[in-house]
Amino acid sequence: MNGIIGVNKPQGFTSFDVIAKLRGILKIKRIGHGGTLDPMATGVLPVFIGNATKACDIIPDTSKAYCAGFRLGISTDTLDITGKITAEYSLKVTKKDILDIIPQFTGNIKQIPPMYSAVKIGGQKLCDLARKGIETKRSEREITVESIKLESFDEDSQSGVISVICSKGTYIRSLIDDIGNSLGCGGVMTSLVRTWSGGFSLSDCFTLEEIQELADSGNIENTAIISVECIFSGLPKLRLNEVQTRMYRNGVKLDLKRINNILPDVCEYSVYGFNNEFIGIAGADFENAELRVVKNFI
Repeated sequence: MNGIIGVNKPQGFTSFDVIAKLRGILKIKRIGHGGTLDPMATGVLPVFIGNATKACDIIPDTSKAYCAGFRLGISTDTLDITGKITAEYSLKVTKKDILDIIPQFTGNIKQIPPMYSAVKIGGQKLCDLARKGIETKRSEREITVESIKLESFDEDSQSGVISVICSKGTYIRSLIDDIGNSLGCGGVMTSLVRTWSGGFSLSDCFTLEEIQELADSGNIENTAIISVECIFSGLPKLRLNEVQTRMYRNGVKLDLKRINNILPDVCEYSVYGFNNEFIGIAGADFENAELRVVKNFI
């Protein structure tokens, strides 16, 4: 069993919990995921099975989309509603206040990873340090927020919903915290649904219960698992002849001048053999005029 399945992660599960559950359902140990979700979050979690796990660290860096609930007027140590309240504010803001300020948080911006996160510093996860009451200095990271849309806001409860399209590595709860602090009233995330990631939309995903049913009926591979080449469909395709296919599959670097359809300044390609079988991902080294294996899946 090889390929990728989009899982609709349930609330209360860590990403690793989902992997452990799927190992039992699918009766296979070689499983990994693309993109960690916090336990309180739900939504799109791409899961890689069998040989497809080789793709976990080379997934194309595409945007992710989220729908997040938020509440203004408080701050917590975890930056979400599950944490300990560290500050409360009497200031009330209007919908217009939020609409006026969110453009400041779009584009290329700096963000400090929250203490309650899986980011490692000195070999230790920040969340492990946070649970011990240790707070350490974190460096700012550049992220890209393509858009923030205020879906709703109730001025009485100071609660609302935003939808966000952003780059990998963006923390939505940090974004809400920063917006709240800029408004002068604090803010916490109350819910989070990832609606798009790794080429999967929420409608493409299956619940754990649905996956169990498909596995029990023997329809899991035909119904829910897609081939690994699908996530690389945005890359230019190279088709090798029979001799090149044999050499490439054995790890031999190929002469770029002898390969058709090489594009100027395009460094990454999906590679197919002479029989149109997907082999893997290759990198074009223009300085040395070589095509090199990045990752083979067969």
